[in-house]
Amino acid sequence: MSLFDRAVASALPIVPRSVVRRVSAPYIAGATLDDARRTVATLNTAGKRATVDVLGEEIHTEAEARAIAAMYSDVLEAIEEDGLDANISVKLTGLGIKLDLDLCRSLLEGLVHAAGAQGALVRIDMEDATCVDDTLALYRELRVQGLDNVGIVLQAYLKRTLDDIEDLRDLRPSVRLCKGIYIEPRAIAFQDFAVVQRSFLGCLEALLDRDSRVGIATHDEHLLVESLARVEGRPTSGYEFQMLLGVREGRATELVAAGHPVRVYVPFGQQWYEYSLRRLQENPRMAGVIAKATMGRAVGRS
Repeated sequence: MSLFDRAVASALPIVPRSVVRRVSAPYIAGATLDDARRTVATLNTAGKRATVDVLGEEIHTEAEARAIAAMYSDVLEAIEEDGLDANISVKLTGLGIKLDLDLCRSLLEGLVHAAGAQGALVRIDMEDATCVDDTLALYRELRVQGLDNVGIVLQAYLKRTLDDIEDLRDLRPSVRLCKGIYIEPRAIAFQDFAVVQRSFLGCLEALLDRDSRVGIATHDEHLLVESLARVEGRPTSGYEFQMLLGVREGRATELVAAGHPVRVYVPFGQQWYEYSLRRLQENPRMAGVIAKATMGRAVGRS
């Protein structure tokens, strides 16, 4: 990863929206629910499941949180109407967890009940470290109520995650395990790439040993190979591989062909630009692609 790529990543907010849209298009279904429906249907035809994310966690008012929840309700209706093999992924910041915890609880519970009525799962995404305790507490509250169609996400780069897995053991949770993408201090998060990889595999083993259903969310080839070894001989009802839309599509197809369940994360919504900037800043190499596209555009005009 070059210094050039890192410099470009920090300057992304001044890049023309049209360039960001062009480069990020493969990773976002589109701005509308109809875009998401078509994308999920195409994935299903290819033997891949989906989880749908409504972009828009940057909310500031109760009305905005309720609007996000209403859009998720529309997504659930679309999944049922179209007979899609899909569930939903919800960021609690979008439902107001930092605005009003009771509001967030109410909106989340409503979505879980609605999803349960049609046999769908609500996956609670994990966000930055300031949200982890409240997110896990809300997840436990829902499970204690007897709501089993709700899952959680755990991040392997957080030093606390093995303890969280043990704390959740009694719930036998459905967990999406990922490396983690938020920038966190060294005191709470592993910084070395190889250490994060080892933590991921240790967390995966702990979850499998505790009979959790695991969504193995990674594009890292080393982790994919090691994860395949760890699920060998296990029923496919106990795990699935998860990838982002537009990322390593060929590898996902190979996994499906080999008989492994694969779910693709499908984001859509009007806040595609904000989502794109965040993803591109997380991936400086892709930011370099943006820079080349921008310079090419300028040269073309000269």
